[in-house]
Amino acid sequence: MNIVCLDLEGVLVPEIWIAFAEETGIPELKRTTRDEPDYDKLMKYRINILKEHGLGLKEIQATIAKIDPLPGAKEFLDELRSITQVIILSDTFSQFATPLMKKLGWPTIMCNELVVSENGEITGHKMRCDQSKLTTVKALQSIGYDTIASGDSFNDLGMIKASKAGFLFRSTESIIKEYPQFKAFTEYKDLLNAIKEAL
Repeated sequence: MNIVCLDLEGVLVPEIWIAFAEETGIPELKRTTRDEPDYDKLMKYRINILKEHGLGLKEIQATIAKIDPLPGAKEFLDELRSITQVIILSDTFSQFATPLMKKLGWPTIMCNELVVSENGEITGHKMRCDQSKLTTVKALQSIGYDTIASGDSFNDLGMIKASKAGFLFRSTESIIKEYPQFKAFTEYKDLLNAIKEAL
């Protein structure tokens, strides 16, 4: 039995923090897991910047409301879900993901939670588990699934390496060069065909 595990940001939807950085004119918020492999460190960095600028959950959600899935993402996901089970594994937060899941037709997602004070200030984050993508893939394998994984960033490499087949999608040149053992795609049709072959 197969299950496909997909990253969210950069694969199915634009990077939320990059969109918010552009909206607010704060370039420091453009830093993502493509730049910083340590997610905990990255989130602490982001939360400090939000605090400095007096920005909270409401402002980020207002930006997310304007974000649409990447062109072709919903069609790709619909077709993939018609042939196999699919789960989105993301380091994003439920407070960010819900409106995007609606636009993608409510696929299953496993993500994390923000800690938000009553006044809307983001004060911290709760990770679902350590190395959440890799841990989840191993858990799925422990209950009888063969996993096929695809993502674009450093935090996707664990699940890609641990799966029976793994692909990079719209990744950076440096990651593609460093991990030549994984086929890299930029078009949904090519990723879909590679997944079909691996099923």
